[in-house]
Amino acid sequence: MSTPRPSVPALRPARLLATAVTTGALFTIAACSGSGDGIGAQTGAGPAERPAAAAATAPGSPSPSPSSGLTAEGARRALITEADIEDAWTRVDAGTARSWRDKMLVGEVDAAQFLTGKSDVADCQRLVDSLFDETLLGKASGASALTGFEEGDSRLLYQVTAYDRSGLDASLNWLKTLPQKCDSFTLTGDRGGDRTVEVVEAGLPAEGDARQGLTVTVKGEEGGEPVTLTLAVAVVRVGTDAITVTQGGLNGASESTTASAVREGTQRLKEVLAGRTPSPDPSVDE
Repeated sequence: MSTPRPSVPALRPARLLATAVTTGALFTIAACSGSGDGIGAQTGAGPAERPAAAAATAPGSPSPSPSSGLTAEGARRALITEADIEDAWTRVDAGTARSWRDKMLVGEVDAAQFLTGKSDVADCQRLVDSLFDETLLGKASGASALTGFEEGDSRLLYQVTAYDRSGLDASLNWLKTLPQKCDSFTLTGDRGGDRTVEVVEAGLPAEGDARQGLTVTVKGEEGGEPVTLTLAVAVVRVGTDAITVTQGGLNGASESTTASAVREGTQRLKEVLAGRTPSPDPSVDE
């Protein structure tokens, strides 16, 4: 005769009731937390809202570019002075520096005209069009200031500008490609005659968050005489702002001048962004 098994049905209703009560309580709490009139709306995001917040900041999600804290006055204060660069450079007013994009006499040569021409390569065309201009890194998104210096047959254009971060990074990446894309190309002058242009990468002091240096050499004829124009181009990013240096002339480009402008200029911009006034404070004509 088999032994009967213990009977347990009497325990099941109690367990089912406890489970139902617990589940109902959880649904009630979740509903209250997600309601606009509930506790979650008053004290912060409830459990039902957290997955959406996590999705908004998940890797790969688009995020807005950080904005620059650079003001117009700050940009002016961040400009280098004659004391910041070597040799005997003389500062010119901003209006004169801006006019160099249209006419820049270097000895007997109009360097602006010498740099004007057509290239079959779009990237190379963009480069020559923006030399001694304010658009090398694209359109400014905030404050901007520039100044210029002269020394014999050489010119130096210096700019401090706030940019959209994504656009600034894209411009720096574009500059990095030019020694390959535009290592040697032909620029056909508007008045006839070809110029041979070479672009090589140039080293810069390890300043700022990112940087790129180039040496641009343009060879051709002006007035029946051979002409070689050499320009150093340096860009340094500091957060969402950047300094740009373009300097050189018929006697070449000074590597030490570029290095001084980069070192001193980066430090001045950092001081301005930190709320301090660089010394000496430049007097810049607008």
